[in-house]
Amino acid sequence: MSLTITLTGTGSAQLVPVFGCDCAACRRARLQETYRRRPCSAVVKFNDAVTLLDAGIPHLMDDWAAGSFQQFLLTHYHMDHVQGLFPLRWGVGATMDFSHTVEPFVTFELQGLRVTPLPLNHSKLTFGYLLESAHSRVAWLSDTAGLPDKTVTFLLNNQPQAMIIDCSHEPRPETPRNHCDLNTVIALNEVIGCPQVILTHISHQFDVWMMDNPLPSGIEAGYDGMVLVLD
Repeated sequence: MSLTITLTGTGSAQLVPVFGCDCAACRRARLQETYRRRPCSAVVKFNDAVTLLDAGIPHLMDDWAAGSFQQFLLTHYHMDHVQGLFPLRWGVGATMDFSHTVEPFVTFELQGLRVTPLPLNHSKLTFGYLLESAHSRVAWLSDTAGLPDKTVTFLLNNQPQAMIIDCSHEPRPETPRNHCDLNTVIALNEVIGCPQVILTHISHQFDVWMMDNPLPSGIEAGYDGMVLVLD
């Protein structure tokens, strides 16, 4: 069965448009819904199971009825990745179980989907994930500034078909704190060699830069609603 990942949010904590901002990207996003960016998140579907990857969208309870998904897979506990959990936490019916923990590079299964936690570089303990079916392999790598050496080595040894990675910033002279810029992503993929790189956690400043600058071949900007199907 195919592994499907839908990007439900591709923005940074500021979102796009940014409140009070009059830059070209924010003006465009106010006029055209397709350019808006919600908190970085995704929906993973495999074997009729639905996993919500991060929970930063505040109105999750409006988008997902009780029983319509199996679990959350969280990267870290910053507000823009978990704020949608709070109304669900105080709902009625089945109790949400927050007791599960993950260990670096220790694989587990979710309804037949193999999941391997990958340490990332961020201000708080953060994990990306390698998601694997029998024939598909995709890496989710956000939030992060570059990647730890052990994570790079793991990805070299377990080549993903696609890589969805934090890229909050346009090219910078030095790697920013907590989030990648485009130069960092390019340098990482020169080592990893993934054929399809999709950028997420995109800031309005990076959107402005992309309005006038093309991305390198093999790298594309994700957008809210983008669907990735791996057979």
